[in-house]
Amino acid sequence: MNYTLITGATGYLGKAFAMECLRRGENLYLTGRSADKLANLSHALRQLRPEAEIRTFPCDLADENSRAALYGDAGDLHFSRLINVAGADIQKAFALYDEAKLTFQLRANLEGAISMCLFCINRRADSLKIINISSICGAYVMPYFAVYSAAKGALTSFSLAIAEEYRKTGVIVTAVLPGAIHTRPDVEEYIKTQGVWGKIAAKTPEYVATKALRAADEGKKLYVPGVANKLVYHASKFVPRAVKTKLIAKKWRATQKDAF
Repeated sequence: MNYTLITGATGYLGKAFAMECLRRGENLYLTGRSADKLANLSHALRQLRPEAEIRTFPCDLADENSRAALYGDAGDLHFSRLINVAGADIQKAFALYDEAKLTFQLRANLEGAISMCLFCINRRADSLKIINISSICGAYVMPYFAVYSAAKGALTSFSLAIAEEYRKTGVIVTAVLPGAIHTRPDVEEYIKTQGVWGKIAAKTPEYVATKALRAADEGKKLYVPGVANKLVYHASKFVPRAVKTKLIAKKWRATQKDAF
């Protein structure tokens, strides 16, 4: 029996992936930081498909001991899919960080995802599809969002690298670079400030999950959801980096949020 492992399963995007994989008839191994939220999610999913094989295990991916506990629980399983959704979108000037917040964001967004990849590759079924949720932010130099964008850029680079390493071995790795996603109230407020562009570019969690799974099925190594986001991603390559960096700094200087 093979499983699909989803990190950050209790968040908006994680739930969308869980729902779509459930519709596909996949067995689920779900993790998130809250045992109660995982239990509620598992119950809701079983209402939709009572015969589903669903396992849950609470885990803080930023903590290596917590990850080790998960690996002990799942060590007898084989995985045909890994979807790394968990992360933290802290956004502020670098001077406002402390050591705890800095290490938490890097470990949640990068270290935890890479560690999960290693575990699932070592416990893979005959084939394994990995989806790493990066961000369009990782494609740019982003003052005032420097740690998050750097971590996501590193995750994209890592995904493309191991996609090549494991080519022709039955392992497919897809880095997904979404823009804004309709999720938390603070994100919704940000999307509103973008006016018409925000309405065009922002996507629902269901849209991102469905398109990302399709991209993995097609063997794509990198996927940007949404036509508008694709246009910006490709068009920005022709803009000098110094110009992009100054424009981004001006846009993001006044924005600040502390996730979790």
